[in-house]
Amino acid sequence: MNIHDFRAIIFDLDGTLIDSMWVWKQIDIDYLAKKQIDFPPKFQADLDGMSFTETAVYFKEHFQLEDSVEAIKQEWIDMSYQKYTEEVALKEGVLPFLASLAARQIPMGIGTSSNRELAEGVLSHHQIDQYFSTLRTSCEVKAGKPNPAIFLKVAEDLGVAPEHCLVFEDTLAGVEAAKRAGMAVIAIHEPAHDDRKAEIQALADDYLENFHPLLNKTSK
Repeated sequence: MNIHDFRAIIFDLDGTLIDSMWVWKQIDIDYLAKKQIDFPPKFQADLDGMSFTETAVYFKEHFQLEDSVEAIKQEWIDMSYQKYTEEVALKEGVLPFLASLAARQIPMGIGTSSNRELAEGVLSHHQIDQYFSTLRTSCEVKAGKPNPAIFLKVAEDLGVAPEHCLVFEDTLAGVEAAKRAGMAVIAIHEPAHDDRKAEIQALADDYLENFHPLLNKTSK
């Protein structure tokens, strides 16, 4: 796949640009423990692609929680904000890849299932927020991934037709969303999703361990 064939690049955030999946597993464990609920095995696979709000609704209904959806979301933000702004690292090769795209004046945007406050916090912490013309969360569209709405909205913001956009994702739901949006998609390896790696590889247009192999392709 030739990066030069695309007019805009759209990124997922968690597990794609940032190494944050470990945060959410621990948040889920700690949050449920406070409610005296055991963490179900393979539970996080059920949440792939859900928006922040959809995940809170799922928790409320699945575990029959008394807290409101907004209260659940706020507690998650309070539990994770410090980790996002101080501990979460960029995935390997992200910084030089973003810089190389910016040098070529390629428009970039983010379509994430995460919360906006957390997303903006981690981007600002790593000083990469200036690379993105738009950031959209799945809570701002009609449904989370694999619904394509989030990627279509980012493409609209960038002013680029879907068929001219390339998406970077790490989850099966995200890859499905990109394909349904009519976009090409490169999957980035995330160990948290190794149980679905074969499915992700089969659906994505390409699959990479990290961003380093793309650097030579963007330096022309």
